[in-house]
Amino acid sequence: MSDTVIRVENLSKKYIIGQQQQERYTALRDVLANKAKDITQIFNPKTKHQKSNSEEFWALKDVSFEVKRGDRIGIIGRNGAGKSTLLKVLSRITEPTRGHISIKGRVASLLEVGTGFHPELTGRENIYLNGAILGMSKLDIHRQFDAIVAFAEVEKFLDTPVKRYSSGMYVRLAFSVAAHLEPEILVVDEVLAVGDAAFQKKCLGKMEDVAEKEGRTVLFVSHNMATIQSLCNQVIFLNNGQVQAIGNPGAIIQLYLNEGTASEDWSNLHSIAQRRGEGALRFSKLELLSSQGRSVTAALSGEKLIFRLCFSSFSEKLIHKNCRIGIAITSTSGASIVLSTEMICQDAVDIRADDCIDFCIERLPLSEGIYSLTLFAESNSIIQDWITEGIQFTVEGGDFYGTGKHCPAGYQGKSILIDFSMNKKSYKYA
Repeated sequence: MSDTVIRVENLSKKYIIGQQQQERYTALRDVLANKAKDITQIFNPKTKHQKSNSEEFWALKDVSFEVKRGDRIGIIGRNGAGKSTLLKVLSRITEPTRGHISIKGRVASLLEVGTGFHPELTGRENIYLNGAILGMSKLDIHRQFDAIVAFAEVEKFLDTPVKRYSSGMYVRLAFSVAAHLEPEILVVDEVLAVGDAAFQKKCLGKMEDVAEKEGRTVLFVSHNMATIQSLCNQVIFLNNGQVQAIGNPGAIIQLYLNEGTASEDWSNLHSIAQRRGEGALRFSKLELLSSQGRSVTAALSGEKLIFRLCFSSFSEKLIHKNCRIGIAITSTSGASIVLSTEMICQDAVDIRADDCIDFCIERLPLSEGIYSLTLFAESNSIIQDWITEGIQFTVEGGDFYGTGKHCPAGYQGKSILIDFSMNKKSYKYA
C-alpha cells in the first residue's frame, strides 16, 4: 500500500480578470445605447469577440508534487505566488482549470477567519456543524468536545453566536475544531497570524503532535521562515504560480531569501546619486551574507547577518588613513532610526581600493519589513562618502528568541542598540 496521501499532477487554475470602465454616472442615453449594442450582437454574434475587456490570469500553472502520510509540508512564496489558491483547490473550495488531484483521507482546512462557520450559530453549534461536514458522527464529536473547548479557551462564550467573537476568538475555535476532529490531512493557511504569540506557539505544538504522534499530514502556509523551519520536514517554494523548488527546509528557505529583489543594484553603488563627500574613497559594492556566509537579498530576523561593504578609490595605491565607517538602518518611513550613527566604527582603520569591511550582527533584532540603509565613510575627519538614500533590504520573519517566537513588531518603531563586530577584508571582487 502506497504512503502517498496527496498526488498533484499538472495542476492549473485560471481566473478571468474583468476590466470595467469607470464612469461617474450613467445617463439615459447610455442605457439606450447599451441596449442597442445588445440587440446588434443578437443579429451579429461576431461583434462580441471583436473587443474584450477581460484577460486571463493563471494563479497556478502546471504544479506537480506528492505528499506522504505524516509529512509536514511548508508552502512558501511571495504574496500572489499562488499559495492560498493551491490550498483552496486541495480543500475542494474551488475547482482547478485543469490537472489531476488525488487525495486519500479526510481534509480539515483553516484558510481564513470564519471558514466553515455560520455567523448566526453559537460556538457549540458550529463545532457540531463542522464535525458533520467532516463526516464524523455525533458520538465522535461529543468525545472530542471538551478538548476542543479547552484548547480554544472560549468556554465563557460557547453559547454566544460566533458573529460576536473577536477575530482572535474566531481563529482559536476554528483551529481547535480543525485539529481535534481527527482529520487525516490538516491544511492551515497563514490565518494563525491573527492570534496572539502564546496561541500561535500552542497551535504549532498541536500541529507537531498531529503529525509526529498521530501520523497525520499537515500542509502549512506561512511567511515566518523560523516557524516553517522548525515545524516542516519538506518545503514547497511557489513563484508566480509555479513550483520553483521542493526540498528540505534549510535549502529551500535559503533559495527563497535569495529570490528577493533589491531596489538598487548593490553590486554597483556608484550609480546611486544621493550621496555627499569628497569622493576620494567611495562605497562600490554591498553584500548581505547569511550565517552560512552565502550572499542573500533578504535577511532573517533573529539570525546572523553580515553587511559586507567594499570600497573604490581614484588611486589603487593610495591608502586612506584613520577611516571611520558607519552604517545605519532606518524604517522605510525614515521616522525612526533603528541602528543609529552612534554605532560608527570607533577603531580607525586604513583603507585602500578593493578593501572590504564586514559588519556582523549575531542576532538581527528586527521584525519583518523593508528597511533602508545609510552608509558613511570619513578619512582623517573628512567626509569621503555618505549615502543617505537608494539602498533598501527586506527582513523576513524569524525566530529571534530561539524559542519559536518571532521578533515583536514593536521593535520596528524604536531606536535600539545592536551589538556587532567588524572585520576588515583585503581581497578583490571580479
